[in-house]
Amino acid sequence: MEGIRLHYVERGTGTPLVLLHGNGSMIEDFQSSGLIDLAAKKYRVIAVDRPGFGHSDRPRSTIWTPEAQADLIAAALKKIGVQRAIVLGHSWGTLVALALAVKYPQEVEALVLASGYYYPNARADVVILSPPAIPVIGDLLSHTLSPLLSRLMWPLLLRKIFGPSPVPEKFKGFPEEMAVRPSQIRASAAESALMIPSANTLQKQYRLLQMPVAIVAGAEDRLIESEQSAHLHRDIPHSTLRCVPGTGHMVHQTATGEIMTAIDMVLTQNRKPMVVTSAA
Repeated sequence: MEGIRLHYVERGTGTPLVLLHGNGSMIEDFQSSGLIDLAAKKYRVIAVDRPGFGHSDRPRSTIWTPEAQADLIAAALKKIGVQRAIVLGHSWGTLVALALAVKYPQEVEALVLASGYYYPNARADVVILSPPAIPVIGDLLSHTLSPLLSRLMWPLLLRKIFGPSPVPEKFKGFPEEMAVRPSQIRASAAESALMIPSANTLQKQYRLLQMPVAIVAGAEDRLIESEQSAHLHRDIPHSTLRCVPGTGHMVHQTATGEIMTAIDMVLTQNRKPMVVTSAA
């Protein structure tokens, strides 16, 4: 993983808090939400552009599964002197956060998982959004048809991910042109294609997690059904779950205070002792 550029923004002091954005997004999502400014009052906030998004590299020689991204981010955190951190993931970023917790449990103090996809199911959008990741054909699409279609569909996408809430004024500064450039379209398509197999691989590990876990979901999420979060809560008995009424997929944007509450809670939450029973 040496030589890969991983862009991040760092603010504040205190307990390290790592922010991992969703598919097709970048650091500016967390910046516009106000979460970075809010959290930096008491945490050392490290917001990361995941590989292929924002200003970070995504070499095509690597299949950027959640585990591969976790390896890269763990190495980067070590390089900047972060030994242990609270990790917050939104949407696809929850898969990376979970992979970090599974592979590097001593380095993850707690997890905050917002609007995540945790269990494989049939999704038509995966089929629709994945073609730009196909070699050769995907390159052609991502430089011709896909950017045009992405620009045309942008208002519809925003209504879907923010609904039932309106798109907040603060989000209007999000760099749409960066989101629809060929390289980011290709990265986004690859993550769409990886979503179901990644959830299928990780689901076997959820019950092994011992650190505090706070799960937050929009009760009216139109992109990922909130039952995904409820299922995860059942699989991690010591976790907490908050389904925010009247809120959709972009819960960190429309209910930023709920996310801050979850962050503060996992920081102070005492891990319940593990009960070990012997087989008869």
